[in-house]
Amino acid sequence: MAHGFSEEQLERYARNLVLPGWGREAQQKLLDARVLVIGAGGLGSPCLYQLAAVGIGHLIIVEGDAVDLSNLNRQILHTTARLGRPKVASAEETLRALRPDLDVTAIPERFAAANALDLIAECDLFVDASDNYETRFLANHAAVRGRRRLVHGSVFRYEGQIMDIVPGEGPCLRCVYPEPPPPGTMPGGAEAGVPGYVPGVIGTLQAAEVVKLITGIGEPLVGRMIVFDSLATAFDELKVERNPECAVCGG
Repeated sequence: MAHGFSEEQLERYARNLVLPGWGREAQQKLLDARVLVIGAGGLGSPCLYQLAAVGIGHLIIVEGDAVDLSNLNRQILHTTARLGRPKVASAEETLRALRPDLDVTAIPERFAAANALDLIAECDLFVDASDNYETRFLANHAAVRGRRRLVHGSVFRYEGQIMDIVPGEGPCLRCVYPEPPPPGTMPGGAEAGVPGYVPGVIGTLQAAEVVKLITGIGEPLVGRMIVFDSLATAFDELKVERNPECAVCGG
C-alpha cells in the first residue's frame, strides 16, 4: 500500500490520478462513495460501467426486470448468453469482471413509492436511469424529500436530456415539468424506438455528473439541463430556475 492505495489501484487509476485537479484526494472520495442507480438498462448500463471503471467504491443497483433479446441493441452490461437472467445479476457479473474489488448491492426490485426513501437513505447520491415518467417523477420527489442529490437522465428516440437535482441549491424536475404526462400518453422505448448510442451518451454523461458531485471537480448541472440531439450532433443548454410554487421543492 502507498498512502492508502494498493499498487494495483495506483496502476488501475493512473490515468485519473495524473489529471489536473484530480489526484489521490478525489480518487479516495470516489472509492469511499456509495452510489445507487435506478435501472440496469439503456442508461444504467453505460452509467454503471463508467462508475465502476472510474473507481466508485460501492454501487447499489435497483432493477426488477430480466434480460430480453430486444435489450441488447443498447444495454451493454448484458449478453446473449444471459437472456432470461435478472438484469441485476447480469450487471453485477459484468461489473465484477471489470473490478473484482467493487462492492455491489444488487436489489432485484422496482424503485417504488414503498421503498424509495429507504433505498436512497443508504447512498450518498443516486442516479435515475429508469425508462418511464412515473419512476422519474418518483425519484425526483424522493430526492427532495430525502435530501439526496440526484442525477436525472432520460432518452426519447434520437434525443436525450440530463440535469442534476441538488435539494436546497437548485430546481427539481417538477420545476421543469410542473405536471407529469398522463399515463399512456408518452410511448416507451418499445413503441417509440431508441438507438443504443443515445442512452450511451446520456448514461456516460450521468456518470460524469456523479464524479463531479462527489469530488467537486468541475461544474455540475445544477440549474441547467443539457439536451442532446443525435441527428444534429448538437447539445443545447437550457437554464432552469427554481419555481417557488413548485409542488415538490417550492416553499
